[in-house]
Amino acid sequence: MILVGIVFAILVLIGMPIAFAIGISGVVFFLQNPDLPITIPVQLGVSQTQNFALLAIPLFILAGNLMNLSGITKRLLDLASVITGRLRGGLAQVTIALSALMGGVSGSAIADAAMQSRMLGPEMLRRGMTRGFAAGILSYSSILTPIIPPGIGFIIYGTIGQVSIGRLFAAGFVPAALLWIALSLAVTYTARKRGYPPERDKRPTLSETVSAFRGGAWALMFPVLLLAGLRAGVFTPSEIGAVAVVYALFVGVVVHREMGRKELTESLDGSVADVGGTMFLIALSAIFAYGIVYERVPDNISQWMLGLGGGLEAIMAMIVVFLLIAGFFVDATVLIIILTPIFLPLIRDLGGDPVHFGVVFIVSATIGNFTPPVGAAMYAVCAVLKCPIGEYARESVPFLIAVSAVAFALIFIPDLVLFVPNALFGAF
Repeated sequence: MILVGIVFAILVLIGMPIAFAIGISGVVFFLQNPDLPITIPVQLGVSQTQNFALLAIPLFILAGNLMNLSGITKRLLDLASVITGRLRGGLAQVTIALSALMGGVSGSAIADAAMQSRMLGPEMLRRGMTRGFAAGILSYSSILTPIIPPGIGFIIYGTIGQVSIGRLFAAGFVPAALLWIALSLAVTYTARKRGYPPERDKRPTLSETVSAFRGGAWALMFPVLLLAGLRAGVFTPSEIGAVAVVYALFVGVVVHREMGRKELTESLDGSVADVGGTMFLIALSAIFAYGIVYERVPDNISQWMLGLGGGLEAIMAMIVVFLLIAGFFVDATVLIIILTPIFLPLIRDLGGDPVHFGVVFIVSATIGNFTPPVGAAMYAVCAVLKCPIGEYARESVPFLIAVSAVAFALIFIPDLVLFVPNALFGAF
């Protein structure tokens, strides 16, 4: 696997798309092992896409795109302004609230960051915020989106690790609230130093508040519907994805009446591209993962980490540090796909809860979307705001510290993660 790792690193460094880098380096493993039939890589790629549980991914992607074009986003923005408009930092606080509310709609940090940078970014600059600060909070606030169900990272992790996706969905709520608080405090600290005012001078009236909550009600009900359906056994995770598509169409066509043929076509076009890229990456990762298991890499890493001493919390802390460093160079989805088969068996051997570890793992891996040099959400925001990467990195330090602190806190207080799933589904 050393040669495979070298090939993978070289391909990434020269700028090859990550999916091809994974697939090519995986094939290299088979080329250097003549005892393995060369037909296996093709079989692995095809069989990985036939996993029934992964059907939830394209369905949730389509549902997210439909909801984004159904009029829900504008209504959620109004609700976010009512909730956080009087906090110091103005639109920076609003964008955090909007990301939390968008969690049940898009499920993608990158999509949320790109959308909000177009909606709120120019106005943040007009109100005197620096490009680096605006880009930083627009990027980092999107960490909330995949943590609130239905996050795609949870589906991938649960499918690979054979972990209950319903419990993972339920486990995301409290960590998302903690991330919201941590980012809000970081914004407040910076806003006080720079004199950024609140978005609203006065408290919203009762009629404004009621109107805002009524407008966002359909989006807010979706995560509740999702968890209720899973808890009652009415839907499987794949089936709830289909329900989400029907729900989004109903809201867009019947309730808000803002989805016509143009919006439907745009949603389908965007979903085809998103689904194709995601599933292609998952298919090629199966080739790479085969070599990892064949060479007993998880066992070797487990023995090495156990040899360093320390208990479950120490091992999880080391994994978080590794993920934060790896996130500088590798996309979050890739980290989840490649590292789940390596780290999850170790956590299980130590008696750890796979749901607890999954949330810590996904939060830590998602941070890589916001850090240079390869952060996809970072590039999406900086491209819209024309913000230099250096300025972005410098002004994003408080946000990086805030979300990293939450990741480490979740390690040592597992009830923060497990309280909701244990209450809904029973102790594991």
